[in-house]
Amino acid sequence: TVIRSAVLIQNWYRFRMARLEMRRRYSLSIFQSIEYADEQDQLQVCNFQFFLYKHLCYPRGLISEIFASPNVSQVVEEGLSLTEFEKKIDVPDSYYGPRLSFPLTINDANALLNAFKSEQLLHARYVLQLLCETRRVLKEMPNITRISTSYSKEITVCGKDSSISKCSWFCFLLQNGLPSEQNPYIFNGDFVDRGKNSMEILIILFAFLLIYPNNLHLNRGNHEDYIMNLRYGFTKEVSRKYKDHGDQILCLLQDVFSWLPLATIINNKVLILHGGISDTTDLDFLNTLERNKVKDRIYMGSSLACAYHLQILDILWSDPRSQRGCTPNKSRGGGCYFGPDVTAKLFKKYNLKMLIRSHEFKPEGYDISHNGKVITIFSASNYYEEGSNRGAYIKLNPDLIPRFVQYQVSEHTQRQNLHDRVGTIESSALKSLREQIYAYKPELTSAFAQYDLNGTGRISVHDWAAAMESVLQLGLPWRMLRSQLVQMTPDGEVDFMSCFYDLKISQPVKEVQPALVETLCRYRKDLEIIFNIIDKDHSGLISLEEFRHTWELFTSHLGIGVTDESLDKLVLCIDYNKDGYIDFNEFLEAFHVVHRLERKAN
Repeated sequence: TVIRSAVLIQNWYRFRMARLEMRRRYSLSIFQSIEYADEQDQLQVCNFQFFLYKHLCYPRGLISEIFASPNVSQVVEEGLSLTEFEKKIDVPDSYYGPRLSFPLTINDANALLNAFKSEQLLHARYVLQLLCETRRVLKEMPNITRISTSYSKEITVCGKDSSISKCSWFCFLLQNGLPSEQNPYIFNGDFVDRGKNSMEILIILFAFLLIYPNNLHLNRGNHEDYIMNLRYGFTKEVSRKYKDHGDQILCLLQDVFSWLPLATIINNKVLILHGGISDTTDLDFLNTLERNKVKDRIYMGSSLACAYHLQILDILWSDPRSQRGCTPNKSRGGGCYFGPDVTAKLFKKYNLKMLIRSHEFKPEGYDISHNGKVITIFSASNYYEEGSNRGAYIKLNPDLIPRFVQYQVSEHTQRQNLHDRVGTIESSALKSLREQIYAYKPELTSAFAQYDLNGTGRISVHDWAAAMESVLQLGLPWRMLRSQLVQMTPDGEVDFMSCFYDLKISQPVKEVQPALVETLCRYRKDLEIIFNIIDKDHSGLISLEEFRHTWELFTSHLGIGVTDESLDKLVLCIDYNKDGYIDFNEFLEAFHVVHRLERKAN
């Protein structure tokens, strides 16, 4: 009896753990699928620039002026050096944060670390001086940095850092030690966006780069980019923290990003870059291009600029796959999927033995593929949600043998149990998925109707899953998710409109047709980027005519049918104080999905 009871308990426990693991995995799949879909939408904004030139005959110079990153000449070429910043920007006596002097020392770095632990901001003058010095140092570096492990016992390679919380980042540095001549580091891109403390992390990295330029190495990631920063939060973070000098900081930051090296090679054997490779990757060609000018040529220009763009796009955006060959990366909308044969070809050409890359979420913090030749390192723990994943970094010894170190930091004083952690991750993932579903309400409704020939409002589970995937294209296990997303009828069919029941637009505009409101909700992130680009003085205001014209161009680009009457009604109703201008941040905030049940709870 005792043995039988033990077996029953053991089976129950295994079943429970397997079920929790299944919920955790599909929750992470939801997060990752939505993240990739968002990256595809991001490219719509980039393609919008080319659309204006190709279809509407806008002068290329005008488009470049509208969509160009901030003009760094205003900050750098007018002679704003370290001393000029000191003359032009006063630091008041009431400022109690670090006061930097250049060249920096380890004492300055420690002062910054202590200040950021105490929630202090570095004064704008010192930020600008730090960026100015960082730019000077980066300009002297090659596109591909070559280093050796012969002078150190081990070198640490860190992956994606942008979503690491400040607490996690300090714990990581405490665990592995600060950068130094005896403790060299390579940080493999994505230093900004998504996290709340990107600016502080960036300042620390740049400070140690200035102190130990031969022992701390930075590679560029796909988020070190002007448009990406507009979409994923870094621009807002800088503007919020530095209201008086935010424009200058952002201008100089974008130029600093353009000078970041593209890759690092250790001992001529280990290639480290952010994304991946393709069957056309040419390291010799990459080493010759003017990397700081690529940002101005990416979407239009000469065939040489296109070659530059494709090479850069591949190394920043690509992902490895087990299938042979090189195919377009349809999940992200940029870069490619490269197989083990592509890796082997590059290794043979350049006599390499290992590729270390980041860019891709991994639940355990790292992954090994292509017969051990490709390593993905992902250092941001709790990337999607508290408890969603471990972070990891690599320690490479002089023999280039990798040692993986995993970690996970909890923000809570009391760690949640496994059941609660999975519940939190699942709840957050499903919330994001429901919002994605609602954003595609018109398309989904039309797809459901094709299966509901008799207009009953009910279809089979198979047809519902097929309709969901045909519209959303997220590659998710829809049958498994069915019980979380829709209601079932007694005879086992899906009430397909029930997937919209618990959601609505936050502030519906009665005068405007619902289809237009839903379209605004769906494309609000893209519109926010475009409006911010047009709003050169960062006032947050655009004229009604600018809004109308931009919206007409954008809907034409995407092939969205909106009547002039509906657009006119929208324009008139959102000019709240009737002054002819729109506070578009306030306006866009109105067009987001609200969960009715959450609203009631609040």
